[in-house]
Amino acid sequence: MTTRDTAFAPGTPCWVDLFSADVDKAKVFYTNIFGWTFEDSGEEFGGYVSFFSDGHAVGGVMQNAPDSGIPDVWSTYISTEDVNATVTAATEAGAQVIVPAMEVSDLGSMAVLADPAGAAFGLWQPGAHLGFGKYNEPNSVTWNETHSKDFAASTSFYSTVFGWELEKTSDIDDFRYYTGQVDGEPVAGVMDSSTFLPAEVPSHWAVYFSVADVDAALAKVVELGGSIVRPAEDTPFGRIADVTDPTGAMFKLHQDLPADGS
Repeated sequence: MTTRDTAFAPGTPCWVDLFSADVDKAKVFYTNIFGWTFEDSGEEFGGYVSFFSDGHAVGGVMQNAPDSGIPDVWSTYISTEDVNATVTAATEAGAQVIVPAMEVSDLGSMAVLADPAGAAFGLWQPGAHLGFGKYNEPNSVTWNETHSKDFAASTSFYSTVFGWELEKTSDIDDFRYYTGQVDGEPVAGVMDSSTFLPAEVPSHWAVYFSVADVDAALAKVVELGGSIVRPAEDTPFGRIADVTDPTGAMFKLHQDLPADGS
């Protein structure tokens, strides 16, 4: 099992959480889809709820106010050793500040930014909360990628601010995808989405959750009030499907395939 009790390297996605219009409904949905348990933090932390898989932290959910004007969404947080310095570097590289840097008790410090292409993401400077306790295993996050309508701006931004070394996974017009690496390890993807994202859908970060059986998970998604956006299909990167939860937050399901593809 891939678990962790040390901080993630700076520049690495280290946490995800859900902005949801109905936290109670989200609890029911995700605990049934992934077998998670949850823990309410109480009013001190704005009613934030943490999700756990096998006792290890895997994500969170918070209330999305009706008047926020923001759709329900899964957010990706990138690890940093100094949130204030990273906010400064990011704004100098063209980012906009959505939530200024702030301390979250002794858990750590955070900020929320929009990159030059408009994709929102968080920063997390770890304190007592390091980030994922379990990842890259069934029922936990296995990958994060930004879908960008300005690919050149995005690749320049993340390599400048986070020191990503970019590997060209594919560099053709129909599928342009670079993989960001930290210390030689792949940590996230950048996809050129300018040719297929609808005009009303902005650049955004996508979150992949690993499951043992994508098709079984899809059946549960529908049963629990979610929707299938893109049916499961086998790809060179695994069996993948796109879904939304009952309040419209989109995420991806991923299943590893045998090496022989069977």
